[in-house]
Amino acid sequence: MAFALMLTGCSLGAKEKEESGTEATEQANIEESQEDASVSSSENSSASANEASSDQIVVVEDLAEPEIDESQAEVDTTPDTTAEEEAKYDIDKELVMVFFGDSQFANGRNDGSDIPNLVRTRVPNSTVYNLGIGGSTASLESSTSDYQDYANWTSSCFLGMTYALEGRVDRNKVLANEPDVLYNMNHVNPDEVDYYFIEYGANDFFNKVQLDQYSGNTDINVLYTYYGALKAGIEVLKSISPNATIVLITPFYGIYKAPDGTYLGDSYITSNGVATLQEYAKKMNNVAEEYGFYCLDTMFRSKCDLYLDTASQYLMDDVHLNLTGRQIFGRIIAHIPNSLEGYEPSCYRQTEYIEIAKFNPNEYYKYPDEYFANDYPEEYQKYLNGEYLLAKPEE
Repeated sequence: MAFALMLTGCSLGAKEKEESGTEATEQANIEESQEDASVSSSENSSASANEASSDQIVVVEDLAEPEIDESQAEVDTTPDTTAEEEAKYDIDKELVMVFFGDSQFANGRNDGSDIPNLVRTRVPNSTVYNLGIGGSTASLESSTSDYQDYANWTSSCFLGMTYALEGRVDRNKVLANEPDVLYNMNHVNPDEVDYYFIEYGANDFFNKVQLDQYSGNTDINVLYTYYGALKAGIEVLKSISPNATIVLITPFYGIYKAPDGTYLGDSYITSNGVATLQEYAKKMNNVAEEYGFYCLDTMFRSKCDLYLDTASQYLMDDVHLNLTGRQIFGRIIAHIPNSLEGYEPSCYRQTEYIEIAKFNPNEYYKYPDEYFANDYPEEYQKYLNGEYLLAKPEE
C-alpha cells in the first residue's frame, strides 16, 4: 500500500461552505417545503464542516474496503412493531418506501436489523423494500463498456437498479446473484412508491470513481462519474414515480488503516487519488440542491457524534455501521417521512442530535416543551391539540 501527503490550502474553506449552504438557509428551505412533502437542500455541513478542515491530504493508492466479518455481527433485540401496535394508529394510507444503497443498507438484512427495516418499525403503517447491495456503486463500472447494450446489461450499480425497476433491462440478469433483492424489487410498484432513499459513495470512493465530468478526464461519459450516474438514476425514478419524494443520504464517515493496523486518516483527509470521501458527500449534497431534495448528512456530525473518537462505537470495522450505528441512523432517517407525513412535528427532524454514549434504541425523541412553545409556536399548538400521531402531550 503506497501513500503520500499532499499539502493543500484548506479542504473545507469558506468557499466550499457556501457551496454546501448555511444551516439557516437550509432550515428555512425545509420549512417552506413541508406542505408538498418535498424538502430542499440539507441540514448538513455548517459548523461541523469547518471542523473537517485540514492542511494535509493523505493519498492512499491501494485503499480497499474492509470485508465484513459476519461472525462479528450483532443480533438486533429491539422489539419489532406488532400488528396490534400498528392498528392503534388508524391510518388508511400505507406508506411505501424503497431504499437504494450499498452495504450500509444491506447489512443486517438477514436478522431484520438493516436500516430500512429499523425505519419501518418507527414509521406507522409503512412497507419498506430494501434494494441495498453490498459493494455497489452509484456510477456505472468501467468494465461495462457498452452502456446502451440494455439486452445484456448486468450491472447492479444505482443506475442499473433504476433501469431494472423501470424495465429497461432484465432484472433477472442484474440481480442473478441477489435473490433477496430480486424478490423485493418484484414486489415494488413504482406507481405506489411514496419515498425513495438513495445512499451511495463509499464504493465509488474505493473504486476511484471520478466525481464528475470536470474533476478529471473531461472526455468521460457522465454515467461513469458519481455525480452523473446519480442524476441519471434519479431521472429514471422521477419518470416512473413522479409523485414520490426522493431523499438523498451522503456516504457515511469512516476511518482508514493500513493492513498492519496503522492509522492512515479519516474521510476528511484520506484521498483515493481522486478525492476524499467527504468530497463525495458534498457532491451528493450538490445533487440534492439542484433538485431541491432533502439530503441527510451522515458525514459532518450534524445529526450525531460519529467521528474519530467515537468511530469504534458506531462502526464494526472502521467503515461499516454496527448494530448500534444502524439503530441510530434508522431513528434519524425515520424522522424524515414522519415529519413530512405530519405524524410528528418537523422540529423533531431538525433538532435531534444523538450522542452514542447516551443512546437508547427504545427511546422516542421529543423536543423539550420549555423550548418547543417558543421556537415552534404553530407546531406546539398542534402538539397540544393532539394532532400529531406520534407526539402527544404529557397527560
